[in-house]
Amino acid sequence: MSYEEKLAKLLCDYSLKVKKGDLVEVRGEISAEPLIKACYVYLIKLGAYPIVKMSFPEQMYYFYKYAEKEQLEFIPEVSLTTAKTIDGLIVIDSEINTKQLTNVDSTKVAINRKATRILKDILFEREAKGEFKWVLAPYPTYSMAQDAEMSFEEYKNFVFGACKLNEKDPVRVWEEVSSFQEKIVELLTGGKELKILGKHTELILKVDGRKWINCNGSHNMPDGEVFTSPVEDSAEGVIFFDVPTTFMGVEVQNVTLYFEGGRVVKATAEKGEGFLNKMLDTDEGSRFIGEIAFGLNDSINKPTKNILFDEKIGKTIHLAVGSSYPEAGGKNKSGLHWDLIKKMDNGSEVYLDGVLVYKDGKFVF
Repeated sequence: MSYEEKLAKLLCDYSLKVKKGDLVEVRGEISAEPLIKACYVYLIKLGAYPIVKMSFPEQMYYFYKYAEKEQLEFIPEVSLTTAKTIDGLIVIDSEINTKQLTNVDSTKVAINRKATRILKDILFEREAKGEFKWVLAPYPTYSMAQDAEMSFEEYKNFVFGACKLNEKDPVRVWEEVSSFQEKIVELLTGGKELKILGKHTELILKVDGRKWINCNGSHNMPDGEVFTSPVEDSAEGVIFFDVPTTFMGVEVQNVTLYFEGGRVVKATAEKGEGFLNKMLDTDEGSRFIGEIAFGLNDSINKPTKNILFDEKIGKTIHLAVGSSYPEAGGKNKSGLHWDLIKKMDNGSEVYLDGVLVYKDGKFVF
């Protein structure tokens, strides 16, 4: 069985748990054709109804370059119907040029993201009701390998290894990951207040009444995190993110966010500060926190400038500004959801209701 067939089986059987009769959309660039084909064939064999949506390289670049305001805000009826009816969604990350949006007008990006928020809201609400499942998975490209500062062969092995595809039974291995992370969920459940201390960081978040989620491969592949959506108006203090991240092809480095009353009142960055603030002004919800999470995948130990991997880096935390997760109790809505990452294996600490629960990148059980 090829890696593509193994990954398709893992995504359909483990992540989405596809059933006969399910309507499943598969999205990706044409560079991911081998994996898209494997998913399509396996879905057919399962008795599902696959919909394939393939894009050409730099399609989003041409859209943002030439689209007028009316086009940026237009939502096709077919997109609304799809959001309301599909049972599952497989999104394949396989950009041939990960930097295609570096120089596009960020105002256009913000307009489009605000307009398309309705699609995200529909899917999130259906997911919270158990009507819809989604998963994001990678397929290696040369551009992705260059971002990670690896050869293509090294990067390909890294990707397939991070997904546990070299294991005899990948499903069983991910079930073991799930069991370990469930212990962390149990530790955090019932807590009311998180205090995060570290380099240039002292941040307080309320998590009272919010649900901690075990990210065990059901939404991302690879996976390895535990997260919740904090109380929307609770964030107070400052937090510094020292892991470079890329959002829509634009890189930012050394970001510092200052919070008052749950809202980002000041944001600085050594690189990409202008883009950062444009994105924070996307809409009324984009300056509030949508997620706080612990990265737990120790097999991912260096930044690759791909958030699918980097937010899972072991011994890190990440915080997302923008839309929150209804299944975690989150109420914030936004066209933005941007994960920013902080190293924690440097003396950083996390306290839950005044009790130390996490130090130097590890939980204290």
